[in-house]
Amino acid sequence: MKNILITGGAGFIGSNLALKLIEKGEMVTVLDSLSPQIHGDNPEATSPLYKSIKDKVRFIKGSVTSRADWQQALVGQDVVVHLAAETGTGQSMYEIEKYVGTNIGGTAILLDILANQPHTIKKVVVAESRAIYGEGRYWSDELNQYVYPEVRADEDMQRGDFEVKYKGCHKPLKLVGTTEDSKIHPTSVYGITKQVQGQLVHLVCQSLGIQSVSFRYQNVYGPGQSLSNPYTGILSIFSTIIKNGNEINIFEDGRETRDFVYIDDVVDATIRGIEAEGANGYAFNVGTGVLTDVITVAKTLMQKYGTEVPMRISGNYRLGDIRHNYADITLAKEILDYEPKWSFDAGIEAFCKWVDTQAVQEDKYTASIEEMRNKGLYK
Repeated sequence: MKNILITGGAGFIGSNLALKLIEKGEMVTVLDSLSPQIHGDNPEATSPLYKSIKDKVRFIKGSVTSRADWQQALVGQDVVVHLAAETGTGQSMYEIEKYVGTNIGGTAILLDILANQPHTIKKVVVAESRAIYGEGRYWSDELNQYVYPEVRADEDMQRGDFEVKYKGCHKPLKLVGTTEDSKIHPTSVYGITKQVQGQLVHLVCQSLGIQSVSFRYQNVYGPGQSLSNPYTGILSIFSTIIKNGNEINIFEDGRETRDFVYIDDVVDATIRGIEAEGANGYAFNVGTGVLTDVITVAKTLMQKYGTEVPMRISGNYRLGDIRHNYADITLAKEILDYEPKWSFDAGIEAFCKWVDTQAVQEDKYTASIEEMRNKGLYK
């Protein structure tokens, strides 16, 4: 039996992980601020995620930006699973101090405590993100090598040219899976903070003789994710739009793609990282290695809900968004024996059945987009 602290343990990934660890006989402590953006304005009474773990874990309502909260939560723990973070890619481009302070500052406080005070921590597991890779990895036939395109130019996207470019290449690039040793070049403040989190944890833990593992999660989805957060989670955002009967604005040309990974697979990979001695020092991609484009996502959701709403491919775009990216999961297969069990079809079926049982949330997406427009980040 281990004592495991999960920061952000009332969130989507954290609560599912906590319940699975309890099922395995572990003792779980959760440190979570119950952010209104995720849990609503009265989380103790109305948040399904919080209610799912209430009275099953030792719960501390607090923030990773508070040294006192960290010190209280760390007492007697063997493992820290550090998931607490601000997570909206677009939002991070204008709430910069908040994202850096929570994601990097909160991690720095944890590591400062581990470096300077007595503790019982043997392993730290931290959530990085696919966002650290930016536009991901491509193959160029012209150059006969892998290339890593930089952020897409505003002037190209204004013309409706949304594909990535690389200097010296005139022919289309071939998208390939992003490996853990691919170039790290995030295109958002959020991505930068996740990069630094992972680097800090691996560097400091190695110096202290503490095991460290990081996970670069792809687009995680499934029953229980927030349906009211307009800043992250395309499946939940589109679901809320459809349930309200509103129009879906498909950005760019709708052919942008993501690697969607079901929550059960993410929890399985994370537990393997907690338990595996051979995982020390590694960063692992967690995804499926399968791409799904945004048009397919919207059409699939409408088909599952039996509801047709207008779908407009607008050519709008957000600065900081990436075009494509999917995970090469070879390393997780080799070291953790991880194999995703959920296909997109099966996962989306389970997700939509769950959404059908939930109260319809207010559609706040348009307001969130207006925020970005006012900051010059939405075109």
